[in-house]
Amino acid sequence: MERDDLGALFGRVVRRLIAAERPLLEAHGLTMWEYSVLTHLAKQPTETQQALAAAIGYDKSRLIPLLDGLAGQGLLVREPDPANRRAHAVRLTPDGLARLEAARADIRAMEEELLSVLSAAEQRHLLAVLPRLAD
Repeated sequence: MERDDLGALFGRVVRRLIAAERPLLEAHGLTMWEYSVLTHLAKQPTETQQALAAAIGYDKSRLIPLLDGLAGQGLLVREPDPANRRAHAVRLTPDGLARLEAARADIRAMEEELLSVLSAAEQRHLLAVLPRLAD
């Protein structure tokens, strides 16, 4: 029996994850792109807006309204970059980190449920090899 292409398999998994994540994020007042911004900033807190757009794969021309919304909620701040006055550095606020951690806890619980069809060894192996494929 022939197996499905990787694109088809990953596509189904991604659609399933998105469908499961969307209501969890909405319960925390976040969109998937807002969650992506907060997640990235938790790793690299002083990114420029342009570097942030590139890092998360988001259209830089649409990033400003996204950041405006997060800043309006008090989840991040944008400050002039001391190294380049035309650029702005972006960082999480304590409220932004708290919102991210709460949303992430719900997402991790959902992921544990999704992965429960796999043995513990299969889960460890999958989580070990996926980053290699993603990079």
